[in-house]
Amino acid sequence: MTAAPQQGPGSGPIVQVGYVVADLDASVESWVRRTGTGPWTVIRNVTLRGPYRGEDTEVVIDVALGYSGQTQIELIQPTIGEPSPYVDDAGAPLLGPHHVAWCTDDLDASIAAARATGLEVLFAGEGIGTRVAYLQSPDQPGVIYEYIQMAGMRDMIAAGVEQARVWGGTDPIRVIG
Repeated sequence: MTAAPQQGPGSGPIVQVGYVVADLDASVESWVRRTGTGPWTVIRNVTLRGPYRGEDTEVVIDVALGYSGQTQIELIQPTIGEPSPYVDDAGAPLLGPHHVAWCTDDLDASIAAARATGLEVLFAGEGIGTRVAYLQSPDQPGVIYEYIQMAGMRDMIAAGVEQARVWGGTDPIRVIG
């Protein structure tokens, strides 16, 4: 049996599970109706810029955030068909489970620690107030690990967890921006 690697920056409990969806609004409605998950915060036109598989790209996505217990559920609808972590080389969305994520206070240190375990950077992007990195293992393609560096991310998650805990089932969608 192999010993567990040392925990690097940004590790610890998984804070987010992400899914790529074809229709964000229909997906949110389905999660509310089928699982009772809510409320959801919807953010449109999130833009991330950075290298994807070594080539500079711009990613534009619509995002919905909901909570199950302590875990943030992220639904992602790509709105531009360029190859990215969310869209294949032909421009089709990579629908279904996408990633698990951790918060980090130092993205560069988290990337270095992840690389030391054999993970490779798939995408590293920056948007307004946010830096993210998606990494994957050459021996487990399809499993994507994300590190998120954003001021206030842990507080945002704590607030979302509390909102979900006391949510009474009304006003299931809250749009930002």
